[in-house]
Amino acid sequence: MAPAWERARRALAARLCMRFPGRHVAIVDVPPELDYVEAPPPPAEVGEEEQEETEKSPAAVSPAPAASAPRLSRSGSRSSANICAICLGGMRTGHGQALFTAECSHKFHFHCISSNVQHGNHVCPICRAVWKELPFQGAQLADAGVNVNGPGRVNPSNWPQGRLSRINTLNQQDHVPPFRTPESVIFNDDEQINIQSETTVRGGGDRVIEGPAVVEMMTYAELPAIVESVTEENFAILIHLKAPRSPASLNSRAPLDLVTVLDVSGSMAGSKLALLKRAMSFVIDCLGPNDRLSVIAFSTSAWRLFPLRKMTSFGKQQSHQAVSSLVANGGTNIAEALWKASRVMEDRQARNPVCSIILLSDGVDHHLTPAAPGAAPDYTQLVPPSILPGSGHHVAVHAFGFGSDHDSRTMHAVAEMSGGTFSFIDAVGSIQDAFAQCIGGLLSVVAQETRLTVDCLADGVALTSVRSGGYASGVAADGRGGFVEVGDLYADEERDFLVTVRVPPGRGDTALVLAAVTYRDAVTADSVRVQSAPVIVVRTAVRVATTVAPEVEREWHRVRATEDMAAARAAAEGNDFARAAEIPRRRPPPAALESCARLRSDPQTVALVAELREMQDRAENRPRYEESGRAYILAGLSSHSWQRATARGDSTELTGLVHTYQTPSMVDMLHRSHALLPEVVDALNRSPTVAPSRTPAVTPGSPPTRRGLRTFRPTKSFTGRTS
Repeated sequence: MAPAWERARRALAARLCMRFPGRHVAIVDVPPELDYVEAPPPPAEVGEEEQEETEKSPAAVSPAPAASAPRLSRSGSRSSANICAICLGGMRTGHGQALFTAECSHKFHFHCISSNVQHGNHVCPICRAVWKELPFQGAQLADAGVNVNGPGRVNPSNWPQGRLSRINTLNQQDHVPPFRTPESVIFNDDEQINIQSETTVRGGGDRVIEGPAVVEMMTYAELPAIVESVTEENFAILIHLKAPRSPASLNSRAPLDLVTVLDVSGSMAGSKLALLKRAMSFVIDCLGPNDRLSVIAFSTSAWRLFPLRKMTSFGKQQSHQAVSSLVANGGTNIAEALWKASRVMEDRQARNPVCSIILLSDGVDHHLTPAAPGAAPDYTQLVPPSILPGSGHHVAVHAFGFGSDHDSRTMHAVAEMSGGTFSFIDAVGSIQDAFAQCIGGLLSVVAQETRLTVDCLADGVALTSVRSGGYASGVAADGRGGFVEVGDLYADEERDFLVTVRVPPGRGDTALVLAAVTYRDAVTADSVRVQSAPVIVVRTAVRVATTVAPEVEREWHRVRATEDMAAARAAAEGNDFARAAEIPRRRPPPAALESCARLRSDPQTVALVAELREMQDRAENRPRYEESGRAYILAGLSSHSWQRATARGDSTELTGLVHTYQTPSMVDMLHRSHALLPEVVDALNRSPTVAPSRTPAVTPGSPPTRRGLRTFRPTKSFTGRTS
């Protein structure tokens, strides 16, 4: 008998299936010499649980046909089945050990697997199967209404039939997955980082740069000369900033802490969720080993898929598995999702130099209530105060509205309050491109806490206004100084700020203002100060023929066009669509921009003309405006307000005209995105979720373009321009 049992033991160790016809054990798919072995050991050697089940069930000892014989799992041998794969300790039934059997049939100590799941691991440690039913701790099981004295495996089949019938009658939009990992209220379990890594070498000193600066700054006066006896009440001066190039080496850029907040409500089911997973996979692959990622998913409630995790090879593998396990159901609760995202950022024990939150949703927040009946919703409910500018832990939220049913007003408000951007994704296949453009910027931050100051020089010169868009700015009470809080700058990113000053009568040259910019280097943490040369105008006895500087003229056009976009949106919200379509034709009309020889070939002017025409088309009536016009205008306002690229219309396509504010890093990411299954991207982009524009955004006289052949240009630059 001993040799027979030895052969049986070797067969089990080789993970071969067995069946039990009567007193003999037939081994399936084994060599001929192991065809038959002796019967199982006597009952005294069988586990107490197995013996009890055998005594209760006569069918267990009666012969059974070979076709219906029970088979052992191929997942492991008998020797490995009694060892917990987490702690490598033994598992014995009936010896005071709580055991958990997963849906993939693998067994673990209950305390081991519950601790493992609590840290965000939702896959089997043995076979890597993604679990849908997760173990809870006792107190949490009691809260969920599950019998804590029942078996270790938590399965809906153990629930009362009345509860199951009630669950089956729930609407899919209101369904919440009943088995979700219990979460702590403090998210301080982020993966640690090496503070002294080569990507975050810390300095600590202040540098004053008098010569060529890291951040370039140029100033342009509206006119080169002013008559001596004339007082100019609003003399315009343009201050232009340009960030340095992106570091050539991956190890020389500032690492990123990123939290993505993803809508997985019922409306995201199908191709939307599949494309979202593909876009998230692209984001994961683009992050480096020093970057960290955490994912918050939300529907009727919000939950964290995993804590801030370094994107090493293993971290990426786990992140891919977690994202691929997402399913769509339930409603939309943006407020709870953003609260959890803010907690991840606040409670992290280590901090990378750059941090941001990406929010994507295709629906309307079902938990947002107005402050009073009939009043507008209170959007301050959505954004936690702890991440707002000036809070000490400011984190910008870059919001992405997807499709025609999303609440663009809510998403835009979230972005504006937090200092982030709002993008409108109206094409099914553009999620990845929109994410790619955003990630391209976040992975290239070179300057932080950037602040521009302007001081008046000559007596009587005073600041009258600062046109800063969405950036916080101010003018001193006596008008002798002002500031703009610029914040983060991406590599090669540019900013233009118009200031107007009062210039009194005077003789000779008049020094108007002196501009300076201070910032913190994102890589070295050094404080840097860059100072411009004084802005000087010549005073003449008589009026001389002069022309407005093209840089100033173009910026005036952009500022006024942005104001007109806001006015057109207000008219459309008031149901005056005739006026909404008429406003963009005014100041400055597209025809006037095109006829200006100095601006006709300017990329920003061409993009502005195309954008104004697209906006007119999308705001021609109420259905068109509700479908895509409002979101398109809000995305444009967000872009011009922050002077940062946002996705809207065809702004991420290779052949589009609206590419304002794109940086080379963003362009590189878009190339990477389009290189992945380009034929799929093209097909999906031809199937928009909302109706496309019926007016082709083509500037007269521009040459025809072919998809994939467009050469991306760098962002606008004043270098080499002539008046």
